[in-house]
Amino acid sequence: MTDTTRPRFDTVTVGDELPPVNYPVQRVDLIRYAGASGDFNVIHWNERVATSVGLPNVIAHGMFTMATGGRFVSDWVGDPGAIAEYGVRFTSMVPVPDDDQGATIEVSGRITAKNPDARTVTVQLSAVSAGQKVLGKASAVVRLP
Repeated sequence: MTDTTRPRFDTVTVGDELPPVNYPVQRVDLIRYAGASGDFNVIHWNERVATSVGLPNVIAHGMFTMATGGRFVSDWVGDPGAIAEYGVRFTSMVPVPDDDQGATIEVSGRITAKNPDARTVTVQLSAVSAGQKVLGKASAVVRLP
């Protein structure tokens, strides 16, 4: 993203929609995330164990799902360091089947507030997988040039 395509404080308005982006999730992504995070809980990679404890399938790590929302915002702004605050509530799991499709997390956003003194905007996020809302009260405060 070039400086001319990055959002600027003076050109965004409350109510602006950030178009949805689909993020595919495969089992290999969960294995990579487990290695990076140190979270090797078997429910994130072993279907037999996951279903034996009542889960529908192997599920994505909650923090992986949260990071997907953060990725959406940092890709939009073009600078991960511009995110001043970020928070979510986990509302549903992301089951990841062991097939060629895996799962998809669709993330979109809307600007809900502007702070001219700090030159920040608040972005309310929506994250959905398989028709289920997976992140609730997801929002980021972003500093814009």
